[in-house]
Amino acid sequence: MDRAELAAFLRSRRERIEPADVGLPAGPRRRTPGLRREEVAQLAFISTEYYTRLEQARGPRPSREVLTALARALRLTDAERDHLHLLAGAPPGPPPGPSREVRRSILDLVHRLPQSAAFVTSATLEVLAWNELAAALMEDFSALPRRERNLARLAFLGPCPQGRRLYGVSDVEAFARHAARRLRTAAARYPDDPEVGALIRELLDGSAEFARLWASHDVDTAPTLRKTFQHPLVGPVTVNCDALDLTDRDQQVVIYTAVPGSPSEEALRLLSVIGTQRMDAPR
Repeated sequence: MDRAELAAFLRSRRERIEPADVGLPAGPRRRTPGLRREEVAQLAFISTEYYTRLEQARGPRPSREVLTALARALRLTDAERDHLHLLAGAPPGPPPGPSREVRRSILDLVHRLPQSAAFVTSATLEVLAWNELAAALMEDFSALPRRERNLARLAFLGPCPQGRRLYGVSDVEAFARHAARRLRTAAARYPDDPEVGALIRELLDGSAEFARLWASHDVDTAPTLRKTFQHPLVGPVTVNCDALDLTDRDQQVVIYTAVPGSPSEEALRLLSVIGTQRMDAPR
């Protein structure tokens, strides 16, 4: 265990995080950047005294459970998590949960596809990043709390405004099978992640359809190459579907494009102008 390097690394990661990044109020003026030590301890469910000793290079070797909690509290990347374990003298095991960090190059790619609706999903089908056209075609994900950005939860538990389940897509049953398969894979890959387990229990309790699909133990489904959205403003929009696997993060980039010259291409072009505004809202 390299106590000095561990202390410096923890301090550097703590100082780069703003309170708002982890859902904490900014509070009165802060003398130092980032989070306070007691805030990190609170997020990691450890004592402030213990965390302070770690940052002062005089603490005992932290357990794997404490390291996992610190990695979550400090929002470490997979590489930083592994580095933290190595500094503590505890070689890293498998990732504790699906990665939610999207590479900058992928974020740039998503936003440089103005004629395509593109978004990134995690191993549990949480929408992590999206461009403006994806928000216009589906919904404004920036206006939703994190838990409501999960496409599996939306597909099985709703809501279904105007009777439109999952944005009125034509392949909703096929997507439901795909979602169950993705979650089964995630459960096997991240058996100790509490969020994965909680999501699956919630779907089992709230959806008979999910319970039936889960009981089938299927782990493979045919990809959907084309689907139609029933959009409330521009009507039906048929798109080609492509998914790019990001194996190092266990994520997917999903890209929806319309056939050139088709009515759906015109509909997407109109949506790119309308954006997420509601044309029927009172002014």
